[in-house]
Amino acid sequence: MSWFESFVLGIVQGLTEFLPISSSAHLRLTAAFAGWQDPGAAFTAITQIGTEAAVLIYFRKDIGRILSAWFKSLTDASMRSDHDAKMGWLVIIGSLPIGVLGVAFKDQIEGPFRDLRLIATTLIGMGIVLGIADRLAARDEAGGKHRAVKERKSLKELGVKDGLIFGFCQAMALVPGVSRSGATISGGLLMGYTREAAARYSFLLAVPAVLASGLFTLKDAGEGPVSWGPTVFATIVAFVIGYAVIAWFMKFITTKSFMPFVIYRVILGIVIFALVGAGVLSPDAGESAG
Repeated sequence: MSWFESFVLGIVQGLTEFLPISSSAHLRLTAAFAGWQDPGAAFTAITQIGTEAAVLIYFRKDIGRILSAWFKSLTDASMRSDHDAKMGWLVIIGSLPIGVLGVAFKDQIEGPFRDLRLIATTLIGMGIVLGIADRLAARDEAGGKHRAVKERKSLKELGVKDGLIFGFCQAMALVPGVSRSGATISGGLLMGYTREAAARYSFLLAVPAVLASGLFTLKDAGEGPVSWGPTVFATIVAFVIGYAVIAWFMKFITTKSFMPFVIYRVILGIVIFALVGAGVLSPDAGESAG
C-alpha cells in the first residue's frame, strides 16, 4: 500500500465510520473502484482505532462520568442504582454479542463476507430497514391529527434486554455493508428510542468492541498488502476526519431525517450489482476484473 492509498483510505474511514453507510464497505469499495488491492479486515479494524479515539475525546465527559460511577459501584452498593453506573454495565453487556460472534466468524469476516455482491445486498437491505425505522420515529415525533405526540425513550430507560438487542444489532456490522451505526441506530429507533439516544449509545457501545478488535489485530498490520507506516498514517487521518464528522452528525440527527443515507445506500448497492454483473468489478476481495 502506498502512502497516497493510505491517505485516501484514512479519509474514507473517518468520513464513513459514524454515518449509517458502513465504513468497512466503503474501504473495500474504494480499493475496488481504484483498482487497488483490498486492504483487508485487519487494516479496517486498526484504522477504526483512530475513529474510536475521536469518540473518546468527543464524549470524554460522558465516558469519564460513566467509568467513575461504574468503578464506584463495584464497592459501593448505593451507587448501583446510579444511571451512569448502570450505563457502564449496559455497555459491557451490549458488547458481548460482537465479541463472541467476531471470534466465531473471524475467517468469514476476513474472506467471504467481503464479497461485493454480499456488500451490495447488505447496503440495500439495511438501508430499507433504516428507512422504515426513521419513518416510524418521524411519525411518533410529529404525532397525528387526532392523537398526541408519542414520547420516545431516552437512555435513562435503557435496560438489560434493550442493551443486548443493541448489542446484537452492532454484531450485524461484522458483515461489511451493514454499518455499525446504521444497525444500532435502526435497532434503537425500532425499540422506540429517540434518534439522539440511539446514536449516543451506538457510539458508546462501539468503543470497547472497536478498540478490542483493533488492538487484537495490531499483530497483522505488517502482513499482506499493508505495512505499518501506511496503516498508522491512515489511522491518524481517520482520527482527524472522524472527530469532525461526529460533531456534525450529532447536530444533524436532532433535526434531520436519515432518508438521504437510505437513498445513498440503495443507489450504491444497485450500482455495485450492475458493475459486478457487467464484469467491470470482480466480486472477490483483492481481485480485479481486468
